[in-house]
Amino acid sequence: MNPGTKRKSPAQISPERLARERERLYAMGVFEREFVAFTHICGVDEAGRGPLAGPVVAGAVILPKDCEILFLNDSKKLSPSRRETLYDKIREVSIAWQVGVVTAARVDEINILQATYEAMRIAIHKLEVTPDILLCDAVEIPGISIKQVPIIGGDAKSVSIAAASVMAKVTRDRMMVDYDRLYPGYGFAKHKGYGTQEHIEKILEMGPCPIHRRSFIRNLG
Repeated sequence: MNPGTKRKSPAQISPERLARERERLYAMGVFEREFVAFTHICGVDEAGRGPLAGPVVAGAVILPKDCEILFLNDSKKLSPSRRETLYDKIREVSIAWQVGVVTAARVDEINILQATYEAMRIAIHKLEVTPDILLCDAVEIPGISIKQVPIIGGDAKSVSIAAASVMAKVTRDRMMVDYDRLYPGYGFAKHKGYGTQEHIEKILEMGPCPIHRRSFIRNLG
């Protein structure tokens, strides 16, 4: 968010827009209401399965029942400044939240799917409150005894999964900004490790750095 820029509070949002936003959020809470008998519903999602560089990061978030976080959505549908604002809000209101990080080297070692599962397990196991049920974006995580509900497109259909997607995405983006300072020249702060033409050209020009996924870039050129 630019210095001096402020997000509107509910009181500053027009009644019509506020009503639409609350209607949208209510629709996103359908799974949380379906499993209302469970005390601690945890959303789980990841960020960074597709990039050529950097870690895969998973988020796990337990929100209070009937929690309203205005403009919460799938992190991919949000601007960077909106994600940052929501990240702070989720930290403030959540019962518990954590992230799990799995390095590029580990991705190369066990493949991206298994690395994603590993990041999710790390995030879940780090929670200070044990979930009663997991709402997961499209996957069922192996090696977890907690009841799981995989939801296709869940980051746009569940407030808990959307919250997890925001925590994972913001955490990973911040890491990539730090990596940009550590490994300058690749543009990590801009593209966050994804396979843009600029990024590919820099890999071919400079060679890979320690956070590049060798299994993802072996056929470049």
